[in-house]
Amino acid sequence: MTKALLLALVASILACGGTPTTASSPPPPSVLTVFAAASLQPAFDKIGQELKKTRNVTTTFSYAGTQTLTAQLQQGAPADVFASADTAHMTTVQGAGLLSGPSKIFAHNRLEIAVAKGNPKGIHSLGDLSRAGLVLVLADPSVPAGKYAQQALNQAHITVHPASLELQVTGVLSKVALGEADAGIVYVSDVVTSGKVEGVTIPDNQNVVADYPVAALKAAPNASGAQDFIDLAISPEGQAILVAAGFQGV
Repeated sequence: MTKALLLALVASILACGGTPTTASSPPPPSVLTVFAAASLQPAFDKIGQELKKTRNVTTTFSYAGTQTLTAQLQQGAPADVFASADTAHMTTVQGAGLLSGPSKIFAHNRLEIAVAKGNPKGIHSLGDLSRAGLVLVLADPSVPAGKYAQQALNQAHITVHPASLELQVTGVLSKVALGEADAGIVYVSDVVTSGKVEGVTIPDNQNVVADYPVAALKAAPNASGAQDFIDLAISPEGQAILVAAGFQGV
């Protein structure tokens, strides 16, 4: 090999970064525990699948009413990520010193009236929910969805008498879907992902916008995986999943 050719080869290698190109190794497998409001399940299941595909992280979800998850965290339940359906419960967890840093709003949601397919009871407004003989279910006021529902009813100056108060919004949805109730107030995302009920729009001047914050926990066994999950939820890919599930992005 001539000196000129050798110099040309060295220059070519240096221009490419100095070392031959090799395929990058996949990230090592890890596991992650996410405590999330029940309304997030359809979207978060898909975000978890995406995290497994891109970061080799297997996510275990614990879905429940936000108030239940908050109590479990305060009692020492181990988790890496907490995603709440309101800022109040996230503030409670933060005040207990359980977060590793500030929470971030990653999605918004709105309320909708869930009714049976075909809307056989002819429900068209919050005012219709006060009709005699109508079986209405709501989330308990301790649950964000129940708190928001009561705010919406107050704004519309409507008084109702629910047949039951559920401890998570999915309980409301289930009773309407099974025909055990004529109507319930749920999130838009619940109606979009259910496929078993129809939604009646609540106008803006009576509606409530729910802010969903997410944060990593201070005692997270998998701190890097927690950050990967949060980053994905806020990324364009995660936001697209949330919007497709009926949420509003940030």
